[in-house]
Amino acid sequence: MKYQEIKYVTKPLSKIIFGCAIPSMIQGEDADELLDEVYAQGITTFDTAENYGLSEVSLEHWLKNRGNREKVVIISKGCHPYDGRDRVTPEDLKHDIEQSFERLGTDYIDIYLMHRDDLKVEPGSMVEILNEYHKAGKIGAFGGSNWTHQRIAEANRYAAEHGLVPFSVSSPNFGLCDQIGDPWGGGPGCVTISGPSNAKARAWYRDNQIPVLAYSSLGRGMFAGIVKSDDIEGAKKILDPNAVKGYCYPENFERLARAEQLAKEKNCTVPQIALAWIMNQDFEVFPLVSARKASRIESNAQALDIKLAKEEVEWLDLRRDRR
Repeated sequence: MKYQEIKYVTKPLSKIIFGCAIPSMIQGEDADELLDEVYAQGITTFDTAENYGLSEVSLEHWLKNRGNREKVVIISKGCHPYDGRDRVTPEDLKHDIEQSFERLGTDYIDIYLMHRDDLKVEPGSMVEILNEYHKAGKIGAFGGSNWTHQRIAEANRYAAEHGLVPFSVSSPNFGLCDQIGDPWGGGPGCVTISGPSNAKARAWYRDNQIPVLAYSSLGRGMFAGIVKSDDIEGAKKILDPNAVKGYCYPENFERLARAEQLAKEKNCTVPQIALAWIMNQDFEVFPLVSARKASRIESNAQALDIKLAKEEVEWLDLRRDRR
């Protein structure tokens, strides 16, 4: 495993982050054995959220039993909409942060993200609340998940004008598999920086040196090695409905075909190629990866050692023909 320090977090993050939105943890089940195996692979950073069912409770069970809270980095999120109500308000933010403290059994969260955005809300009010918790030592770095780079820039202008700590991390969708549709549909949208249409967003992250915590980095399973590029109908049966809505498009099956070809040439797996593609970008990215079996995480982590040429990176993403 490789590690990287980011501003306002006292411990380095593992370059691969384990996503805790898996069925067993969402249901609040004992996931200690799985988390032990993931941790043994060197993954020390865990992503959860207030609205991931009882995932925070399941993670707390492991942290308490192993006594390792000071050795791991916890990412949690709040302000997700419920029942058609946008919840990007100071009151909801405070509620969700405090609830996460209780569920996680901790008095601080290393990285806190606002899960969704609401364009009707001036971001300054949220920056003020996040700074209160940061100043009190209760959260380290903070930022947005599914916030556009323009809105993050707006929030950071407010912070600069008022002498406050800015958003210093972001968690949009990013991966070789382009999120073309909204996986969940309706309500406040999901934000992606994948694909050719989002080159300016990626350049903004590079120029502003804001690290990206990339969710759905394997396209909700589409690039996890469980579907084949020449079996579109089979893929639609294997993947969950949200993955089909977000990722099952011709462009992505072409990307998958190229990943299959390159994996064969390099004697590795499709998910290893897809994760290596993320690691070989020109800005700081930490892919989030979920798995029900630690063996998949162990295999995926080998992507850290795969080097791709610039031409291969562009070819995989359909930006050039192979010569």
